[in-house]
Amino acid sequence: MRNRYLDLLRFLAIVRVVVYHVTGWASLTLLFPAMSVMFALAGSLMATSLHRSGPAAVGRRLRRLLPSLWVVAAIFVPAMLLTGLPLTPKVLLWLFPVADPPANYWGALALSPIWYLRDYLWFVLASPVALWLFRRYPLPTLVAPYCLLLAIELGVYPNAPNVLREFGLYFGAWLLGFAHQAGMLRRLANRVLVPTVLALAAAGGAWILSHPGPRGYDLNDNPLGNALWSAAFILVALGRAPSSADWVDRSALFGRTVTVLNRRALTVYLWHMAFVVALTPLVDVVGWSHQDLLGLAIRVVLVFLLVGVVTALFGWVEDVAAQRPPELIPGGRRPAVPAARQHAGSRRGAEPDRAADPREEAVPGPRGRAAEPREDAVAGQRGRGGDVTTR
Repeated sequence: MRNRYLDLLRFLAIVRVVVYHVTGWASLTLLFPAMSVMFALAGSLMATSLHRSGPAAVGRRLRRLLPSLWVVAAIFVPAMLLTGLPLTPKVLLWLFPVADPPANYWGALALSPIWYLRDYLWFVLASPVALWLFRRYPLPTLVAPYCLLLAIELGVYPNAPNVLREFGLYFGAWLLGFAHQAGMLRRLANRVLVPTVLALAAAGGAWILSHPGPRGYDLNDNPLGNALWSAAFILVALGRAPSSADWVDRSALFGRTVTVLNRRALTVYLWHMAFVVALTPLVDVVGWSHQDLLGLAIRVVLVFLLVGVVTALFGWVEDVAAQRPPELIPGGRRPAVPAARQHAGSRRGAEPDRAADPREEAVPGPRGRAAEPREDAVAGQRGRGGDVTTR
């Protein structure tokens, strides 16, 4: 069966991402550091894939990640070329974004969340070596990104390349996903977990309070505070994860919504910012300010409605990338497995539902075991000003 708790975490992260981008409320980043949680979940999935498939898992991750980006590029890149973007070889980065792909003035805002796919791509490519190191030297490997970030933030390593800054900021969360997959976080005794969480939260909170950014206490303006605070959050969220969250499906509507946002997380992530940017002029036309709760609520609903439309149009690409039958609205009833096939599966020692769709990947269970089929998803963002932000 699926681990619905992990589905719920990803669902909450996606919703938080969209609401934060519309409202710009810095407090949301403290209450739920969504992007770091998403990196941790993705790291756990990546470790499971490497355990099952070896280095071939890298290609499988890229196969799932890139097609949805190519759909976005097929629409937005020609539009940007027609509105001032120079045609240079760097445009090819939209096919494989190992660096920031070029964009014109409006595309830079509408497509700003591409940074996450860039980081995700880096982390996937680094994962085979990182997992090898983690299995042999778990604690030194886990703390290495935080030490790197500390050196950068304290000026010990000034002018660090952007790739190292991003590894320092987010790869620690990815490695915490490795620890979750291995069952290490759940095995931590309270006498170790509680003081560690309190120390990380206190250090991160103190750094955030003493180093406010242009938007106040927004984690996205404070890399070191972000990394430490997020690490404390992840240790609790994954280290003390419940064994199940069956209550998610007690409401058919809520359970289906959680499933849809998990299956379409990449599409929502890639498209939602364009609609946030497009609706921003309504602030001036209609007079909605950040103190107008009704206006903000309407904007959130409009963004989700528009994302829903584009998800219906292009979300099936995620199914194709994951080698699943395309669905307009994911989460419907799967066709029953014929009795003969179930019998054949039982003779092979396989579970009937696994035999029905062996292409889906397994997600680690609460103790790091591969427990249920599931698909990968991403989401998260950071920004630098106003209510139009990118993380």
